[in-house]
Amino acid sequence: QVQLAESGGGLVQAGDSLRLSCEATVRIFRVVPMAWYRQAPGKDREFVASVSWEVGRTSYADSVKGRFTISRNNAKDTVYLEMNNLGPEDTAVYYCAAGSPYGQLGPGAEPGHWGQGTQVTVSS
Repeated sequence: QVQLAESGGGLVQAGDSLRLSCEATVRIFRVVPMAWYRQAPGKDREFVASVSWEVGRTSYADSVKGRFTISRNNAKDTVYLEMNNLGPEDTAVYYCAAGSPYGQLGPGAEPGHWGQGTQVTVSS
């Protein structure tokens, strides 16, 4: 059974930074692709970033490229999302997601497991 626990959300001002963490309870974390999604009020959930189980492969939505960085620490079964230069448009509930072992996650792939989400609110 896979469990995902996000943390690190909060209320910040435009231009600030935040780092989200997601601790995974999964059998072999190092072979599981991980991703972050977000859902703003009144909008559909959207892909933000993903990191493969293979070292060095990441993918980002155009709206966050150059501002957000996804990374993973396999020794801690944790994936991170470093968010810089936040703007009000980044206000959303951010969800951690896990894919299938040895699989891939990205804009067109549907994760098999989701966390509960953590709220990020950016004031202008």
